Amino acid sequence: MILPARLPDLAFYLGQMWQKAAEKHPAVPVTLDAPLATLPDLGTAFTYATLADAVDDLAARLWELGVRPSERVAVHKSDNFDIALLACAVARAGAVPVMLSAALPGDIVEQLLRRLDQPWLITDAEKLTGPLDGVPVRDLTRRTVLAGTSPHQDLPLISELDGVARRPSVQLHPSQPALITHTSGTTGVSKLMVHTAQALFHRLLPQQVIAWPIRKKETVALCMSFVHSRFFHSLGVFLNYGNPLVILADPDPEKIAPVFVRHRPGLVETHPNNFIQWEDLVGAPGAPLSSVRYYSSTFDAIHPRTIQRLLAASRRPRPLLVQLYGQSETGPISGAWYTKKTAARNDGRDVGYVLPGFIRLRVVDESGRPVPRGKSGHLELRGRGRIMTYLGEHERFLNNFNDGWWRLGDMGYLGKFRKLHLIDREIDQIGDIDSNLELEDVLMSRLDELLEVIIVAGADGEPVPVVCTRGDAPLDPERWAKATADLPALAEPVQWPFDEVPRTSTWKVRRVEITRMFHEKHEKNASDAGSAD
Repeated sequence: MILPARLPDLAFYLGQMWQKAAEKHPAVPVTLDAPLATLPDLGTAFTYATLADAVDDLAARLWELGVRPSERVAVHKSDNFDIALLACAVARAGAVPVMLSAALPGDIVEQLLRRLDQPWLITDAEKLTGPLDGVPVRDLTRRTVLAGTSPHQDLPLISELDGVARRPSVQLHPSQPALITHTSGTTGVSKLMVHTAQALFHRLLPQQVIAWPIRKKETVALCMSFVHSRFFHSLGVFLNYGNPLVILADPDPEKIAPVFVRHRPGLVETHPNNFIQWEDLVGAPGAPLSSVRYYSSTFDAIHPRTIQRLLAASRRPRPLLVQLYGQSETGPISGAWYTKKTAARNDGRDVGYVLPGFIRLRVVDESGRPVPRGKSGHLELRGRGRIMTYLGEHERFLNNFNDGWWRLGDMGYLGKFRKLHLIDREIDQIGDIDSNLELEDVLMSRLDELLEVIIVAGADGEPVPVVCTRGDAPLDPERWAKATADLPALAEPVQWPFDEVPRTSTWKVRRVEITRMFHEKHEKNASDAGSAD
């Protein structure tokens, strides 16, 4: 593969990302699906240059409020693209942005603020009067300032500090903390991950190499969590190459369809569970997916049925779905691509080839010893994109190492040419079932009416399928019985509305939370039965 003529710097600085893009490609358009909450008068139509100016303006306002280099600034506000711009502005002032998802409940935010040890907090009136009501925000923070335009008590509004003198960007040493994000929280309270500018660069480079063929050529539509490091890397890739951008906050297919019809993106990226929702766009009026040449999927494995439907909806020659498997602590680990022909043969657990030259991966047994190729076990990694620690939980961070190798928490095996096959998360394994994920893929392929199926451990450890159907239509018991006849024994399916499934900010299912809910229901039923006796 041909490498870019000019590689990025050996550090990836969020505070300079928009400025550098504007210097190279000032007039390239960026379109939003909603105005910026903090600077709404700017509208929804931007260029690289006007967004670089907005970041510079926000950085000057934060400096005027007192934000200084190396200080931690938590960004926790209602979902809007200004989250990402505020993070870049914090970094431009030399401080460390701490990205706390808008989806986090107030009690979790309280615990993370305590762990941050008196950070600044950028939030908004909606959060303070909602999930954070009752949280001692003033006691937990150095100072709280407001994004958006709605006032709250005596807290300063960033939007009201107009006309502040601009300042040059502050650049910390590349080995210092540059960004703090949090884990998905699928297994409990989220961990705070500390990234350096050097590590962020080593994640950016392979992604930039992979995206080289579409530089400048395609309009890129991104609908992703604004607090995840992956979103900033996607920006870093396409801003460097000068691709027009469409940035979306709302993944609702009914909202997405008219935007895609209007802008005709050539590449789209969202979370795998949003791609499942976007199956509804196949055959929709205006053919909203017809222009897509490339689908980009990260965060989690994607169901084969979804891949086939998305590719079939494209009218471009040789459309591809590119999948990167990775983790928040490490960045991308392996990559795969699917065409209309190969998607039909995809088993869903194949997540592609380990990225050569960037990642070293091995499979070990319960004792931590490497196993032969083709045998499953625990996945362990060495790579330069790994985080430096879990903030406030360094011992927990160190416990993930085995002789210098980072334990991923996933089970899998390496096939021919180091092709990686995932089985399950270690924590999600149930009894004698080889792979819950594989069973879910099979059920999704056999039952078109399923929008989602999640197999979790029930109150007695039995495998319970939680199913969501399109339009919440009742599940046909005969079709279910036929689809599961040759599969391992499963408990009776539990049907939930898609929107009621507990999820993270990247739409991952919180399987442990579902299991906890089953246990609580079981205990309550037992208690009620005892009371009746």
